[in-house]
Amino acid sequence: MASPTMINSNQIGDAAPRQNGTAEPLSRDVVNAELKMAGKRGPETVPLRANASTKSNVVLVRRIKRKNVSPMEQFTGWLVNNQTGLAFNLIALLFLAHSFFPSLRAHTTKFFTLSYFNPQTGRYGVGSDDTYFIVFFVVLLTGVRTFTIDYILSPFARRWNLSKKKELARFGEQGWLLIYCAVFWSMGVYLYYSSPAWLNLRNLWAHWPNREMDTLMKWYQLIQLAFWLQQIFVVNIEPRRKDHWQMFSHHILTITLVYCSIRYHHTPVGNLILILMDIGDLTLAIAKCSKYLGYSNFCDYMFGVFMASWFVCRQVIFPMVIYSVWKHTGEVMPIACFRGSHSEMSGPMDPPTDNNWYLLDPLVDSEGLVCFNSTVKWSFLSVLLVLNLIILVWFTMIVRVAVRVISGTGADDVRSDDEGESEEEDEFVYEEAQPLEEEVGVEDIDLKGWERRSGVKRQASSATGVSLPGHSDRKELLGRIGCEKQVD
Repeated sequence: MASPTMINSNQIGDAAPRQNGTAEPLSRDVVNAELKMAGKRGPETVPLRANASTKSNVVLVRRIKRKNVSPMEQFTGWLVNNQTGLAFNLIALLFLAHSFFPSLRAHTTKFFTLSYFNPQTGRYGVGSDDTYFIVFFVVLLTGVRTFTIDYILSPFARRWNLSKKKELARFGEQGWLLIYCAVFWSMGVYLYYSSPAWLNLRNLWAHWPNREMDTLMKWYQLIQLAFWLQQIFVVNIEPRRKDHWQMFSHHILTITLVYCSIRYHHTPVGNLILILMDIGDLTLAIAKCSKYLGYSNFCDYMFGVFMASWFVCRQVIFPMVIYSVWKHTGEVMPIACFRGSHSEMSGPMDPPTDNNWYLLDPLVDSEGLVCFNSTVKWSFLSVLLVLNLIILVWFTMIVRVAVRVISGTGADDVRSDDEGESEEEDEFVYEEAQPLEEEVGVEDIDLKGWERRSGVKRQASSATGVSLPGHSDRKELLGRIGCEKQVD
């Protein structure tokens, strides 16, 4: 922290000089008012003397007020500020353990390779060991995100004259989303295009229950799940936006849908929903980054593309998917239950009627009972309808932005505003400075500087070049350097 600046009280307020050249004493009320005004003007205008009427002037310095922070808040702050180092150190520790401890490789390999490979089909099943892979990518995405923002996107933004902390943070966040969504939206479109469900909603439900998927689909699904889990962490460490709880609820619903689509073997429909959502995030990130870099016209153009993609994908196609869940599932999928692995599956059998605990079986047991009936259908429909409600709320906000664009005020996503509009400012307190005692020699005495600080004018010059206006002032000066006892 920089040392506090101190300015003589004669430099602030309405104190007028007397006829003899000394400063008019300031009242305590005037000083208090000036302290408040100096605090508003900034750190460069900090008063030195709080009351010039006393011989021993009180010196006030402005210091940053220390905030009461709990140990948990301190730990959380440290964790946030060291995300990159912690993430990459954990990954390095994992690979070191994998390299130097062969007995651990049966466990460490699960973190960075897919589990449940079936050599007979060349495809992958799902199970509890996939948790290792998901945890690894949560940590990896955390480190890659902060590294990309701090060492690639922020320096790039500074070269484009972005200097405010808030703007740099926003540009980094949106730049990271742009990179991620560009990669995984493209991958998701490729998977959808290569599947039998391409432009055919009924085929989303064909071949159920298929308890295995190919390499790329499983890799894509698990990393998407890791990304949204990591977003839960991100949305709670960033400054809260106006739509914080909508965003938090959206992430929870997305995680629920992705996980259930994997465990209930509905990855084709899960893939389609993800690419419908990612295209909006991608185009909005491009629009926002353009705005931060000063390309307002291109931002408005991309905002138009964003609105069109949002309307088509989330307001048209996504409700069609919800309709397909309601209409096509009962026509294509058997109302029955199955048990066992993909190679040794038994069924169909009637769903249990005594209770609904069987609905949780696929979520914890990869070879347990997996069923489809009206209860399963309406469970998925309820989650999709809640997600659609959040999308409708966001769409109303987007329409407001569109009205601004049409009226000529430019695109500005109101969802990204903080709950507090202004940037957080440091609070200051004024404290009495403690005197600094120091032994000095005669050659270090600066009389001219002392005259400027004390307001005392020299009346005449002597042959020696040293002239003090009075005995009391002489005693005061010498007393400041510890020589008062030597003067009669």
